[in-house]
Amino acid sequence: MASLLSSPLIARFLSLGAGISAALLLVGCATQPQSPQYNAELDDLLKELRSEYAYRTQSDPLGSYLANRGLTDRTFSYAREQLGTGPHAMAGEALNLLGIKYTFGGEDPNSGFDCSGLIGYVAEKSLGLKLPRSSAELARIGRSVPRDELRQGDLVFFNTRGARYSHVGIYIGDNKFVHAPRTGAVVRIEDLSVSYWQQRYNGARRLDVNDAQLASR
Repeated sequence: MASLLSSPLIARFLSLGAGISAALLLVGCATQPQSPQYNAELDDLLKELRSEYAYRTQSDPLGSYLANRGLTDRTFSYAREQLGTGPHAMAGEALNLLGIKYTFGGEDPNSGFDCSGLIGYVAEKSLGLKLPRSSAELARIGRSVPRDELRQGDLVFFNTRGARYSHVGIYIGDNKFVHAPRTGAVVRIEDLSVSYWQQRYNGARRLDVNDAQLASR
């Protein structure tokens, strides 16, 4: 499988200059603010990289992840840096887990994740919240969000097993979400506009980190 490293997108990425390299390689270090045009160009390019990554992981998710792991780590480090704290931090934490194997009942990176196990792990790591374990229970917390108002970190729900809210993922922006899909697959990015997900979409919920009910679970 061809690596994303040979993609024309990378040539564009590198052409943005040393400023991007600093943003990607000096994760956690303070950097000088860039112009709105510069940041917009970065955001647009990251959207394209996410789309290409998602496309290439459909047929061979684990092989693609291993082939492109270096690129993934560098490009998504910038995205994670920009997501900040609060509910958005869930999206950033989820990107850290791309490529982890699916395991039914799994709830940590060592053993693998199922869909709700991934949500629970990300919420605890990024927000300090202990969430209910099943996707159906998760669909009853937070507040409902219309699809056209989705934000990074929102939980998106699907009917994939003949029951509403039987699957859940984390929205990361640009109509994409991260999830642990099924046995034999890995944590990966999907596109909500794909007909399979459109037909099974059940809605979204937004966690409130200040919600005492959530914090006490």
